[in-house]
Formats: sequence, structure tokens, C-alpha cells
Amino acid sequence: MRGHDWINTCLPDELIVEIFRHLDSKSTRDACSLVCHRWLDLERLSRTTLRIGATGNPDLSVKLLARRFHNVKAIHIDERLSISIPVQFGRRRGSDHSVPTLKLHSEKGVSEDGHFESNSLSDAGLSALGDGFPRLEKLSLIWCSTVSSLGLMSLAYKCSFLMSLDLQGCYVGDRGLAAVGKCCKQLEDLNLRFCEGVTDTGLVELAQGCGKSLKSLGVAACAKITHISLEAVSSYCKSLETLSLDSECMHNGGILSVARGCPSLKVLRLQCINVTDDALIAVGTHCLSLELLALNSFQRFTDKGLRAIGNGCKKLKNLSLSDCYFLSDKGLEAIATGCRELTHLEVNGCHNIGTIGLEAIGRSCLRLTELALLYCQRIGNHALLEIGKGCKFLQALHLVDCSSIGDDAICSIARGCRNLKKLHIRRCYETISCLPNHACMFLDHLCLVGDEALIAIGQGCSLQHLNVSGCHLIGDAGIIAIARGCPVLSYLDVSVLQNLGDMAMAELGEGCPLLKEIVLSHCRQITDVGLAHLVKNCTMLESCHVVYCPGITAAGVATVVSSCANIKKVLVEKWKSPPPPQCVVEKLPKVCGWKCAPNGRLGLTLFHLLKLNCWD
Repeated sequence: MRGHDWINTCLPDELIVEIFRHLDSKSTRDACSLVCHRWLDLERLSRTTLRIGATGNPDLSVKLLARRFHNVKAIHIDERLSISIPVQFGRRRGSDHSVPTLKLHSEKGVSEDGHFESNSLSDAGLSALGDGFPRLEKLSLIWCSTVSSLGLMSLAYKCSFLMSLDLQGCYVGDRGLAAVGKCCKQLEDLNLRFCEGVTDTGLVELAQGCGKSLKSLGVAACAKITHISLEAVSSYCKSLETLSLDSECMHNGGILSVARGCPSLKVLRLQCINVTDDALIAVGTHCLSLELLALNSFQRFTDKGLRAIGNGCKKLKNLSLSDCYFLSDKGLEAIATGCRELTHLEVNGCHNIGTIGLEAIGRSCLRLTELALLYCQRIGNHALLEIGKGCKFLQALHLVDCSSIGDDAICSIARGCRNLKKLHIRRCYETISCLPNHACMFLDHLCLVGDEALIAIGQGCSLQHLNVSGCHLIGDAGIIAIARGCPVLSYLDVSVLQNLGDMAMAELGEGCPLLKEIVLSHCRQITDVGLAHLVKNCTMLESCHVVYCPGITAAGVATVVSSCANIKKVLVEKWKSPPPPQCVVEKLPKVCGWKCAPNGRLGLTLFHLLKLNCWD
């Protein structure tokens, strides 16, 4: 019956709360909470996660949020985030009394008596957080610089159900960490990145207290944490599955202990310049469940260590090698032979790895889904020919500064890897030089990847993400082929393509209606006409970069902003900035502001329709 409230009459509170919990987006939940006071209160009960940026008074923020959201189990406080829009809680129509404003910015404020107030979460705020959310299970305190062991101790005593704790950049000490180990017996995940105040004493006590439950540990730039801590972890944390370690002080001893004492280890990320082959041999011998291995900036291990990983870690699925100068094709061949379950491979700046190693991967690792080759000058076309033949499930390919890879390789990928969804190619060029009078004169950069490769991709792959920035041989033909063959394309970066014109933009508008982000900067042949054709059908566009496009004027920019109801960001030169159109403001009633901020010497302007995301 019209005018009768059947939902509120028939449905109990518990059922409405359960419905709210199944809503898939914050905006949908926000809309439901505005229906009536009952729905507002019930929707608050369904919230389980809060996200808070840097605030004018974070301690007050915690208290206010605790009054309204009673079932929160996860809180993320990140004081790197800075939001300048004031948010008022509790203001009622027709009333002069309101709850104090939360000013979301990270600078110091001045109190009424003239003293400076810190805008960082304090120990008192951390204690209030424990009082307000006693059932808290997950807490992230990112760069909360004024929090100390006292606040962490108070929190630990009140939040005994804590399962995940991220203290990145917090200057907490050993007493706080020991209290967590004593009180939080269910702790599974601990991140101590950049916690400079923590020493072996605190980490050893934590391992003794909650070692039975701890599954993940991250340590970086903690100069006072040595092999003693890892030896304690190996003794008490038998269920450890993930270890991320970045330390210049760590030697083989700590890694050897963890490898021997934590047989359940599945994820190992190491950036330790003093670790040698002996440590990796221990990992290959004892960590037979290892699935992810990331080795960064290793200067003291060779193919011998990688060969041990290939011989022992048969379940390895994800391998990342970055700046490992003494690895060669032999090490990668050992991985290919032993780790046939490999799905993700990244080779970054390993200058002694060449074509032969990647050919072995293509022949043996048939389940590969993502391949990233960054700054690999010695890897040539034949490597990707083998990848195209063998890796039929490849979905993402990243090529950066690979000077020996060209059209033939990409065409092979297009013919063989029909599941390819993401293609990222940058700085794949050769240098043309001449030597007049025995002096090397740089002439030009030519990208080896051109229209032929993109035509093959468009015929065989349903791409969703394409970045061909700076590939000068690509023009209208290649992008038109993508537009006609990749209807689900959502991201496109064609910046610095001098031969790209309006015809390609028109084809993109017709063929790629799902496009959400496009980068056209430094494209001199594109004009307002092409941009108008693009946005006519690409109504889902959210971000558009058109910096230094001389054919695009303020009128073209205004066309983008007024035609795309979902637009959030337009990057242009300052003089092309049109005023905020009223039609966009009317279409987006939740937009809180229109911000035009100059960006340095370039005179760029960022249009950003700001939305508040203080909590989920």
C-alpha cells in the first residue's frame, strides 16, 4: 500500500543489519543510512572497519567514532594522509549546538590559550581507542610519531582479541612490544617497519608471549634488531608463514635459524646485503612449502643459492629478483627446471640474466600468468617467442627499458597468449649513435614496438590495461586495432605518441565504452574534436591527463568535465582550467568541493572532486 512503511514494520533490526553488511560499497551504505533515523543507527552497527587520516584532534576523533560505531573490528590510522575539508559530526538542523569539527589536516594547530597542539595520535588517544573498541581485531598505526610504549601497553591490556598490528613508523619501545606479547595471545600479523625504538629485547619477549599464534612478521630499518630476534622467532613461532626482512645488519645466522625452525614458511622477502648463498641453501633445504620469494639488492649470493631454491622449493609460485648482480641464466634455468608451478616472475636490474634464462622459463613454467622484465638489456626477442609458445595463460606483461625486444616478440605474445589482459611497455628503444671524429653523439630514441604489434594484440587479446607511453612508432593504426579488438579496455596510457590523432580517439570512443582512465599528455596531433568523440560514449571516464596537448583548449577540457558524470580528475595546463560546471555539481551531489591546485613550475592544475573516505 502506498505510503505504508512495510520494511520498518515487518523486518527486525537483526535482519536489516545483516542486509547492510552485504552491501558492496560505501556509497550504497551511506545512501541507506539517510533513509531514516532507525536505518542510520542500524547501518552504524553494520560497520566493521574505520579509516582515519591525519586529523586536527585525533584523540577526539577516536572518542567520537567510538560513540557511533560499536561493532568495529578493524581500524586504520594513517597520519601520512592529509585531507583539508572540515567534517562536522552531530550537527542538527535548527540547533546551535554541535559536536566539535574534525579538521582533517596534519599541521599543528593552536589552542585557545595560545599553545601549540599536536595533531598526531597520542598515548591518551590510543588508550581511548582501547576503551572504545575492546573487540578490536586489526589495528594499523601508520607513522603515528607521538605514540609510545605507554599507549601501546594500555591498548594491549584492553584489546586482548587483537590479531593484526601494524606499527609502521611508530617510535614504540620494548615495553610496549612485550605487553602485546603478554596480552594479545591471538596475534597473527605484526609489522615493525621503521620502528627504530625496538630492540632484540622487545621482539624476543613478544615471540615468547604470542609465538604460537604469530604467522606474519615484517621488520625493516630496525638497526637494533639482530639475529638474536630471529633465533627467538625460530624457537617460539613454529607457525610462521610470512617473513619480510630489510636489514643491513642481518647476516646468515638469523635466516638460517628461521629456515630450520619455521618449516611452514610460505612467503619470504629479503633485502639483506650481507646474506650469502648459505642462507638460501638452508631455505631451499628446509622451507619446502615456500610459495613466494623476493630477493632485493643481493650482492653476495650467486646461482648456487638460486639453484638450491629450484631443487627444494617445488611449490614456488612467485619469484622476484631485483638488483641481484651475480645471478645469471644458469640460476633462472634451475628455477625453470625445479619450480614448474611458477605463475609470477619479475626480473629487475639483474644485468647478467639474458635470453637463455627466459627461454627456459617459457619452455618449463607453463602456468605463468604475469611476467615483468625491467631494465633487462640482455633479454632479446627469442625469450618472448618461447614465452608466447609455452605460457598460454599469461595475463600481464611488463616491459621497461628492454632495448632488445621489438615487434616480433610482442606479436608472438599476441598469437600465443590469448588471455593477455594487461600490457605495459615503456622505454623499449635502441640508441642510434654516430662517431664523428671518434666522439659519440646521441641522436635519437626509437621504440621498437609499433603498430604491427598492437594490431596483433587487438586481434588476439582482450586487454583491460594498456600502457605504451613513449613508443614513437605507434600511431592511429595500432590504437584503432586496440579500440576495435579490446572492448573491455579500462586504462590507456598513450602519452608522448607524436603520431596519434583524432581518428584513434573517435575509434576509442566507439569501441571502448568501459574506459575509466586515459593519459594523452604530450600528444600533439589530438585536438578538441577527437576528445569530444572520445567522451561522447566513454561516459564512465574518471581520469583524463591532457598536459601539453596544443590542440586541446579550455573548451575541450570543459567538454570532458561536463560530459563525464563520473569524472574525478583532469590534469591540464593552468591556463586551460575552466570554472567548475554547475551541471557536474548537480550530477554529483556527494561532491564536497572543487579544488584547483597549481603543481609546481609546470603550471599544471589538478581538478579533483573530493570525496570523504574517513571510514568504510
